Amino acid sequence: MAEELHIPKTNNRAEIYTALMPQIRALVQGEHNFIANTANVMAALKEAFQFLWVGCYFVSKEKSDELVLGPFQGPVACTRIAMGKGVCGTAWAKDETIIVGDVEQFPGHIACSSLSKSEIVVPLRRKDNSILGVLDVDSEHLNHFSEIDKKYLEQIAVVLSDVFYE
Repeated sequence: MAEELHIPKTNNRAEIYTALMPQIRALVQGEHNFIANTANVMAALKEAFQFLWVGCYFVSKEKSDELVLGPFQGPVACTRIAMGKGVCGTAWAKDETIIVGDVEQFPGHIACSSLSKSEIVVPLRRKDNSILGVLDVDSEHLNHFSEIDKKYLEQIAVVLSDVFYE
Protein backbone atom coordinates (compact mmCIF):
# COMPACT_ATOMS: atom_id res chain seq x y z
CA MET A 1 0.00 0.00 0.00
CA ALA A 2 1.75 3.13 -1.18
CA GLU A 3 -1.22 5.43 -0.89
CA GLU A 4 -1.94 8.19 1.57
CA LEU A 5 -3.44 7.54 4.96
CA HIS A 6 -7.04 8.57 5.52
CA ILE A 7 -7.10 10.34 8.87
CA PRO A 8 -10.40 11.77 10.10
CA LYS A 9 -10.43 15.51 10.80
CA THR A 10 -11.20 15.31 14.51
CA ASN A 11 -9.58 15.81 17.87
CA ASN A 12 -11.16 12.57 19.12
CA ARG A 13 -8.14 10.33 19.50
CA ALA A 14 -10.20 7.11 19.68
CA GLU A 15 -11.79 7.94 16.31
CA ILE A 16 -8.37 8.53 14.77
CA TYR A 17 -6.98 5.25 16.12
CA THR A 18 -10.12 3.40 14.98
CA ALA A 19 -9.67 4.75 11.44
CA LEU A 20 -5.92 4.11 11.53
CA MET A 21 -5.95 0.47 12.70
CA PRO A 22 -7.17 -1.13 9.44
CA GLN A 23 -4.74 1.07 7.50
CA ILE A 24 -1.84 -0.11 9.66
CA ARG A 25 -2.89 -3.73 9.13
CA ALA A 26 -2.99 -3.10 5.37
CA LEU A 27 0.47 -1.49 5.47
CA VAL A 28 2.06 -4.63 6.90
CA GLN A 29 -0.07 -7.22 5.12
CA GLY A 30 2.02 -9.32 2.77
CA GLU A 31 5.30 -7.60 3.70
CA HIS A 32 7.74 -9.84 5.54
CA ASN A 33 10.49 -7.35 6.31
CA PHE A 34 10.08 -6.31 9.92
CA ILE A 35 12.16 -3.15 9.58
CA ALA A 36 10.08 -1.97 6.61
CA ASN A 37 6.86 -2.73 8.48
CA THR A 38 8.03 -1.00 11.63
CA ALA A 39 9.21 2.06 9.69
CA ASN A 40 5.84 2.41 7.95
CA VAL A 41 3.88 1.98 11.18
CA MET A 42 6.00 4.66 12.89
CA ALA A 43 5.42 7.00 9.95
CA ALA A 44 1.66 6.32 10.07
CA LEU A 45 1.53 7.14 13.79
CA LYS A 46 3.58 10.31 13.31
CA GLU A 47 1.37 11.45 10.44
CA ALA A 48 -1.90 10.66 12.22
CA PHE A 49 -1.07 12.31 15.54
CA GLN A 50 1.87 14.65 14.93
CA PHE A 51 3.62 13.18 17.98
CA LEU A 52 6.99 14.75 18.80
CA TRP A 53 8.71 11.36 18.47
CA VAL A 54 7.53 7.85 17.74
CA GLY A 55 9.76 4.83 17.30
CA CYS A 56 10.94 1.47 18.48
CA TYR A 57 13.86 0.17 20.46
CA PHE A 58 14.79 -3.49 20.15
CA VAL A 59 16.62 -5.82 22.49
CA SER A 60 20.22 -5.76 21.28
CA LYS A 61 21.57 -8.96 19.74
CA GLU A 62 25.05 -8.05 21.03
CA LYS A 63 24.07 -7.14 24.60
CA SER A 64 20.84 -8.69 25.88
CA ASP A 65 20.60 -6.12 28.69
CA GLU A 66 20.16 -3.10 26.45
CA LEU A 67 17.79 -1.74 23.84
CA VAL A 68 19.05 -0.38 20.54
CA LEU A 69 17.30 2.22 18.40
CA GLY A 70 15.09 1.00 15.57
CA PRO A 71 12.92 2.81 13.00
CA PHE A 72 11.56 6.14 14.23
CA GLN A 73 10.10 9.48 13.20
CA GLY A 74 11.12 12.71 14.91
CA PRO A 75 14.26 14.34 16.33
CA VAL A 76 17.54 12.45 16.67
CA ALA A 77 17.24 9.86 19.45
CA CYS A 78 19.30 8.01 22.02
CA THR A 79 20.93 5.00 20.37
CA ARG A 80 21.12 2.59 23.33
CA ILE A 81 19.15 2.29 26.57
CA ALA A 82 20.05 -0.09 29.41
CA MET A 83 17.45 -2.40 30.92
CA GLY A 84 15.70 -0.63 33.78
CA LYS A 85 16.90 2.84 32.71
CA GLY A 86 14.55 5.61 31.63
CA VAL A 87 10.94 4.99 30.67
CA CYS A 88 11.84 2.56 27.86
CA GLY A 89 14.19 0.45 29.96
CA THR A 90 11.72 0.44 32.85
CA ALA A 91 8.77 -0.64 30.67
CA TRP A 92 10.98 -3.43 29.32
CA ALA A 93 12.16 -4.53 32.78
CA LYS A 94 8.64 -4.42 34.24
CA ASP A 95 7.10 -5.93 31.09
CA GLU A 96 4.27 -3.41 31.11
CA THR A 97 3.03 -0.30 29.39
CA ILE A 98 4.04 2.89 31.19
CA ILE A 99 2.37 6.27 30.76
CA VAL A 100 4.33 9.25 32.09
CA GLY A 101 2.43 12.55 32.29
CA ASP A 102 5.52 14.60 33.12
CA VAL A 103 8.88 13.10 32.21
CA GLU A 104 10.64 15.48 34.62
CA GLN A 105 8.92 13.61 37.47
CA PHE A 106 10.03 10.15 36.27
CA PRO A 107 13.07 8.95 38.26
CA GLY A 108 16.00 8.37 35.91
CA HIS A 109 14.26 9.77 32.83
CA ILE A 110 16.62 9.84 29.84
CA ALA A 111 16.19 13.14 28.01
CA CYS A 112 16.92 12.33 24.38
CA SER A 113 15.09 15.55 23.47
CA SER A 114 14.58 18.52 25.78
CA LEU A 115 11.27 19.10 23.98
CA SER A 116 9.74 15.86 25.34
CA LYS A 117 7.28 16.48 28.17
CA SER A 118 5.24 13.24 28.35
CA GLU A 119 5.74 9.69 27.13
CA ILE A 120 4.12 6.30 26.68
CA VAL A 121 6.10 3.09 26.22
CA VAL A 122 4.55 -0.24 25.18
CA PRO A 123 6.40 -3.59 25.22
CA LEU A 124 6.70 -5.43 21.89
CA ARG A 125 6.62 -9.23 22.04
CA ARG A 126 7.73 -12.17 19.98
CA LYS A 127 5.33 -15.03 19.24
CA ASP A 128 6.70 -16.87 22.32
CA ASN A 129 5.70 -13.79 24.43
CA SER A 130 9.32 -12.81 25.18
CA ILE A 131 10.14 -9.10 24.89
CA LEU A 132 11.36 -8.06 21.45
CA GLY A 133 11.59 -4.36 22.26
CA VAL A 134 9.40 -1.36 22.99
CA LEU A 135 7.23 1.11 21.11
CA ASP A 136 8.03 4.59 22.44
CA VAL A 137 5.97 7.74 21.85
CA ASP A 138 6.90 11.21 23.14
CA SER A 139 4.89 14.43 23.18
CA GLU A 140 5.92 18.02 23.69
CA HIS A 141 2.77 18.45 25.84
CA LEU A 142 2.34 17.46 29.49
CA ASN A 143 -0.16 14.68 30.27
CA HIS A 144 -0.67 13.98 26.58
CA PHE A 145 -1.29 10.23 26.79
CA SER A 146 -4.25 8.35 28.24
CA GLU A 147 -5.78 4.91 28.52
CA ILE A 148 -7.06 5.42 24.96
CA ASP A 149 -3.48 5.63 23.67
CA LYS A 150 -2.53 2.63 25.81
CA LYS A 151 -5.37 0.53 24.41
CA TYR A 152 -4.63 1.27 20.76
CA LEU A 153 -0.83 1.33 20.97
CA GLU A 154 -0.97 -2.08 22.63
CA GLN A 155 -3.08 -3.26 19.66
CA ILE A 156 -0.49 -1.81 17.27
CA ALA A 157 2.23 -3.63 19.24
CA VAL A 158 0.35 -6.88 18.58
CA VAL A 159 0.18 -6.08 14.85
CA LEU A 160 3.95 -5.56 14.83
CA SER A 161 4.52 -8.74 16.83
CA ASP A 162 2.42 -10.68 14.33
CA VAL A 163 4.73 -9.63 11.49
CA PHE A 164 8.02 -10.11 13.36
CA TYR A 165 10.27 -12.78 11.84
CA GLU A 166 13.77 -13.42 13.15
